[in-house]
Parts: sequence; structure tokens; C-alpha cells
Amino acid sequence: MTIDEALADARLRGVERLDAAVLLAHVLDRPRTWLIAHGSNALAAPASDAFARLCERRRTGEPLAYLTGEREFFDLRLKVSPAVLVPRPDTETLVVWALELLEGPLDGPNPSVVDLGTGSGAIALALASRCPRARVTATDSSAAALAVAEANGRRLGLEVRWQAGDWWQAVGEERFDLAVSNPPYVAPDDPHLPALAYEPQTALVAADGGLAGIRRIVELAPAHVSGWLLVEHGWNQAKAVRRMLLAAGAYAVETRPDMAGHARCTGGCWR
Repeated sequence: MTIDEALADARLRGVERLDAAVLLAHVLDRPRTWLIAHGSNALAAPASDAFARLCERRRTGEPLAYLTGEREFFDLRLKVSPAVLVPRPDTETLVVWALELLEGPLDGPNPSVVDLGTGSGAIALALASRCPRARVTATDSSAAALAVAEANGRRLGLEVRWQAGDWWQAVGEERFDLAVSNPPYVAPDDPHLPALAYEPQTALVAADGGLAGIRRIVELAPAHVSGWLLVEHGWNQAKAVRRMLLAAGAYAVETRPDMAGHARCTGGCWR
């Protein structure tokens, strides 16, 4: 079987063209562009078998990032595993907003930043890479997730302080100029959950219609935030999150949309 034939066979078995190309490039340890120029090359039996196994796992819904072990986020190539959520482009909305604040109202010599529930470290590492003067702390209650994040930090050579613990508990009585979080916000009865079965449910699902984690972060924020708090949330949760922030004494509360135009992040300020 040639490379072109293997890709065509994968498509017949229900794997999308791009996904199949990513998986085969991963198996061969080549860039995807190499496959185009070498489509008539014969595929060795071990590579063909490995590719077939990955395609079957993809066909049944396993995320592509778990199959290749990596995902790109904000121009960073991150290692991922089933211990962490797969970083999504929607979350880049949060990073862009945070960087605007770090380059504007929080443009000091060494602003302190905390990423609550860091998972793979995507948000914390993106901020550390684009704003080296910031002192970035990242927390997670999952030891397995924190190990993935720390490994990403070492591999990328980015300075982040990693702290184990549940939300604010991980940082004691510290205060920060900027706090960011992509907490679990999917309701337990959300009809889309079956499609997310391979990802860690504790990082996805929250009680109280998906708002329990956000509520805990916001209610305790006044004791820890001397500037801004930004949180990611579901497309239909913006109004509830704005109410939480206003009740906690925040001002300049606003919501920003993701690339698809859905309400995705809400933030507010304390002084």
C-alpha cells in the first residue's frame, strides 16, 4: 500500500482527510507537506499497522491531540494527554484579552498573574511567552495535569510557578494583578457530553448548571485580585457570570465573544 492509498483507505473508513494526514505524518515522523510529495512511496507494514490502529481510535471519537500527543495553542506546541483537556482555539480569546490588560492598565514592571485550573498549562504558558516580565503562577488540583503542565514549561523554557491545590486554596493569601481561568462549565446534563467522553470529566463538568466552579472563583476573588479577573464560560452563561462579578463588587464588567461570535469570556476589575 502506498501513502496515497493508505490515506484514501482511511477516508473510506470514516476518518476525515486532514485527520488521516495528521496521523500518518505522526506515524512517519514527517511533516504533512512531505506526504503530498511522496504519495507514491510504499508504506512499510509496521507503519501501516500503526496508522490503521490510530485511524480506528480516531473513527470512534478519540481526540486527535491524544493520538498524536500534542496540540498547538497560541503558537506554542504543547504536549497533551488524557489527564488534561485538549486546548481549544476559543480559549485564545481569554489570552488575547489578558495580554491587552498586561499591555495597558496592568503595564507595570512585574505584574503578577495567576491561572486557576491550568490543565496543560496552555493559558499560563501563552501569557509567559508573550509577556516575559509577568510573574506567572498556575494552579491545578490534579497532580497528573500539573505534571503535564510542568513538563510543557520545561520543554518550552518558560518560567511559570506551578502550585497544587483547588482554585484559590493553592495560593494561600496571595493577591494578583490579573487572574484568569478556564474552569469546568459544562452542565452535568449537557447533551454534548457524550462527544467529550475521552476528556477528563472533572475538568469539564460542574454542578449548578455548570456554574459551581466559576461561582467559587468569583466569590473569593476580592480577597485575591487587586486588578482583573477573566473567566471562560459557556455561550449561554455570560449573564449569570456578569451578575456574579457585580455581586462580588467588580466594576467595568464586560463579556467578549469567541471567533464564532459566541459569548465566551467575562471579566471584571477590583481596585
